[in-house]
Amino acid sequence: MPIKRPQLVTGEIYHIVIRGVANSLIFKDEDDRYRAVFSLFEFNDIKPVLIRERRRARIQAKKIGKEDFSANRDMLVEIYAFYFMPNHIHLLLRQIKHDGITKFMRKFGAGYAAYFNKKYNRKGHLFQSRFHAVHIKTIEQFKTVFVYIHTNGISLIEPKWKDLGIKNPKKVIKFLENYKWSSYADYLGKKNFPSVTERKFLLKVMGGKEGCRKFINSWIKYKKELRDWNNISLE
Repeated sequence: MPIKRPQLVTGEIYHIVIRGVANSLIFKDEDDRYRAVFSLFEFNDIKPVLIRERRRARIQAKKIGKEDFSANRDMLVEIYAFYFMPNHIHLLLRQIKHDGITKFMRKFGAGYAAYFNKKYNRKGHLFQSRFHAVHIKTIEQFKTVFVYIHTNGISLIEPKWKDLGIKNPKKVIKFLENYKWSSYADYLGKKNFPSVTERKFLLKVMGGKEGCRKFINSWIKYKKELRDWNNISLE
């Protein structure tokens, strides 16, 4: 049965998943992932975005020593977390403009798909027609979704972990902390893609960067049951 998408209310926070058509690959190399990170930042703007012009403006801003290029955007959403998997993307978004999440997802999906189709000489839709969303309402859900999103990559190194458990917790922890295509490293203070996410709220909820690390590592090592895990899941 399809998951019914909730009404997207301004000021509220949602766990979002967007998938490739028929679960097809949406990333084929590192450049694709860099482009998607770039797109998360650039398309988070109520104004029309021309990537070529934005790149030129960024270069010019650096030349004159202007570091806070983000001030030029009128953002649609606050991005609290992201995670790239080969065939889907997890996002944690707060809507800050009317219809902001829908507009942002439409701009991101169309912009990245245009890049991908041109690069790989393909036609048609890259993403499924509708993104999925779950409303995150309570502090416990925020903690749970933080773990859920940032541990998504476990299946990349232990594909059967959900059935067999995590065989090598140390290896998994090291992998997740060094996985580039995620907001987790920034929550640990490593400055991976710091301009993409707004982290103050979740850092407060999780107890700072060491709280983030402790919460995820404890879950990996001991698989302590987290409240509302199934309610925030979009698999």
